[in-house]
Amino acid sequence: MSVEITTLGNGLRIVTHQMPHLETASLGMWVASGARHERKIEHGISHFLEHMAFKGTKRRSAQRIAEEIENVGGDLNAATSLETTSYFARVLRNDVGVALDILADILQDSQFARDELEREREVILQEIASSKDSPDELAYDLMQDGAFPGQPVGRPILGTAESVKSLGERHLRAYLAENYGASNMVLSAAGAVSHGDVVRRAEGLFGNLEAHATLKAEPARYQGGFRHLAKPFEQNHVILAFESPAHDAPDFYAAQVMSGLFGGGMSSRLFQEARERRGLCYAIYSFAWGLSDTGIFGVHAATGPEQRVELMEVICAELKRLGQEPPSEAEVRRSKAQIKAGILMSLESSGSRAEQMARQILAYGRTLEPAELIERVEAVTGDGIRDLASRIVTGPATVSEVGTDAQSADWEALMASVQQGA
Repeated sequence: MSVEITTLGNGLRIVTHQMPHLETASLGMWVASGARHERKIEHGISHFLEHMAFKGTKRRSAQRIAEEIENVGGDLNAATSLETTSYFARVLRNDVGVALDILADILQDSQFARDELEREREVILQEIASSKDSPDELAYDLMQDGAFPGQPVGRPILGTAESVKSLGERHLRAYLAENYGASNMVLSAAGAVSHGDVVRRAEGLFGNLEAHATLKAEPARYQGGFRHLAKPFEQNHVILAFESPAHDAPDFYAAQVMSGLFGGGMSSRLFQEARERRGLCYAIYSFAWGLSDTGIFGVHAATGPEQRVELMEVICAELKRLGQEPPSEAEVRRSKAQIKAGILMSLESSGSRAEQMARQILAYGRTLEPAELIERVEAVTGDGIRDLASRIVTGPATVSEVGTDAQSADWEALMASVQQGA
């Protein structure tokens, strides 16, 4: 594969994957700084800074930023997660220089004008308010708080209305100066790109960016607990979660395969048992998230208030069974096939590929070839999944529920019985 990596003198890493069959390019800057790197008084600042990057520089107004990228048929966006913030664009092959110039401008020369800052603060407050109308978002926020109480990794990425109201220009500039150093960033591009051209342009645009040591986030301390919010929605959203392997742990891929066969698709155990056989819900799925120092394996389902206890009993029974008996070879093979297909399909999207390479370099210091990823998936065994499931289910549980009559007492008793018999 035509993946090339260059590190500039200031520590900025540049990675490209030339995909000759494409006429478009996806490129962006990924910063190893996200919500979990925030101090308490900075809660929500990573997301706020991401918004403000598009609100004007010395050379460009907010409108001009939007017009310049759209004048060439491109698009520009950004995203904030717990461990990274990214700024990315997609353009035609001849407009890579336009996208890079805009990215360099917004990342190094944003002005944070008072009127723009106040307008965008109101936009973010509306975004926070909107999240409170979404029962699944509320359930995930409660789950994170229950899993990691009182810690940056357990706080909502958006911040709170109170924290966002307290942030000003000096906070944004201080956070930018401390976290956005060249050695803490990866410029990634895929599609119709030339590595030499991207490096040459990057040297001119980002060569003066100061280098900073990679920041260390506060270590995550998983605790587990029960969180509930009684609010009148049409369905109750319930999440059951446990601590699971970090993304560089030996059994991380066992967690991925386990999640796939447990609740990853229409053939999964939970979909078949909870929806198809019992009709307890419309949607149910499992997930296995990996962070740098911890992970979460969980199940999210939405159901009627009257079915909530029975649904949770089914989930717990299936978890117990998975920790006692290895899954069948057919289940393991089917889950592996889904994961391998996802790995290979990502190679057909320049956007997915650019993001994948950037995240791999930030996480591992290098890119991982698809063959290596597939080898790790293939190494997972049914016995390994059983052993992992048995360890997970006997650890502290995190349960969150949002909806009518949501409460924690039901789940405390249920989880105690599950873990005693696991």
